[in-house]
Amino acid sequence: MDSKENEGFIHIFDTTLRDGLQSPNITPVPLKDRVLIGESLAKMGVNIIEAGFAIGSKLDFDTIHTLSQKGFDSTICSLARTLDEDIIAAGKALKPARSGRIHTFISTSPIHREKKLNMDKQQVLESTTHAIKLARNLIDDVQFSLEDFTRTEPEFSWKVIEMAIKAGATTINLPDTVGYTTPDEYAALIADIINKVPNADKAVFSTHCHNDLGLAVANSLMGVQAGARQIECSINGIGERAGNAAMEEIVMALTIRHDVLPYKTTIDTKNFMKISELVQELTGMDVQKNKAIVGKNAFAHESGIHQHGMSQDSRTYEIMSPKMVGQSASELTVGITSGRAGLKKKMGALGYQLSKGDLTTFYLAFMERAAQGRMNDKKLHALASELGLKCLT
Repeated sequence: MDSKENEGFIHIFDTTLRDGLQSPNITPVPLKDRVLIGESLAKMGVNIIEAGFAIGSKLDFDTIHTLSQKGFDSTICSLARTLDEDIIAAGKALKPARSGRIHTFISTSPIHREKKLNMDKQQVLESTTHAIKLARNLIDDVQFSLEDFTRTEPEFSWKVIEMAIKAGATTINLPDTVGYTTPDEYAALIADIINKVPNADKAVFSTHCHNDLGLAVANSLMGVQAGARQIECSINGIGERAGNAAMEEIVMALTIRHDVLPYKTTIDTKNFMKISELVQELTGMDVQKNKAIVGKNAFAHESGIHQHGMSQDSRTYEIMSPKMVGQSASELTVGITSGRAGLKKKMGALGYQLSKGDLTTFYLAFMERAAQGRMNDKKLHALASELGLKCLT
């Protein structure tokens, strides 16, 4: 491994354009919009952009090929099964890339071997070796994934990994394909590989965690602490079923808790809100309001206690500045749990200068109205008008 790994550098591998666009019920994303997402990922400092599955469709092939022509510092990657036609298609799509990677994979767990592949262990090993050697004839940078790694017999995974590295894989991905593992378990599995696979020091190990149990980010971070130096993730956490580990959550955890997670990335965090909104718009997959980092409520405060703390020092209830992730500012919303100070500040922002008496009258009327439903700016103006209060703007 190079000096970056030794310094605790974490490669960010984004799979928004591949795994992310496999999300159920997603809006179809045409080539021009896929390229726009890819350009945005490169601009924000993503190290590896998995742009698609070259053999999967003409659209995927064209996305990979088009992004490969852009001359990005980011590595452009294509997924490929351990089949000759997949690997050859990936090589063709990546041919113009300044830096390209073929990412080949095969299932290794007992249930996948038996029910999906109808292959025994020896066949999996032979397919792995053949595919990686073929890919290395086309490109220097080859990543190999053990699909359903976390449900694979540890001893068998060690053998697969040893042979994959020997065949020429430079990155080994250890996916929690079905979101099954827990943080401690995942860390132990990775630590065992690093300690027990003879040539483990010849490759970078990667996490790829799905969120079926809501543990994708936690598992990814524990994987890093166990020795992984690449994290696979997506913008807004989109992906198959419950999605992938969310890039914005991972990177901000590494940024804010650098004291306990002493790792670094090349990501410009100020781009998170912009690219989150872009992905939401183009895919039709909105994030929930309370989504960490990029949700509408991530920097919103409604409780009177919280609003009072924020008015004194934002650090009382915010562990990061909204500007760090491209959000414009913290927001004070008003509702049934709001206090008078927060309501006065909100009305001031709307153009009302309330005296102590006006505030008392308005607050009592507001609490009665707020108990009946959400209060937005339009309703606040209407209530102020009913009470004879004048807007100064």
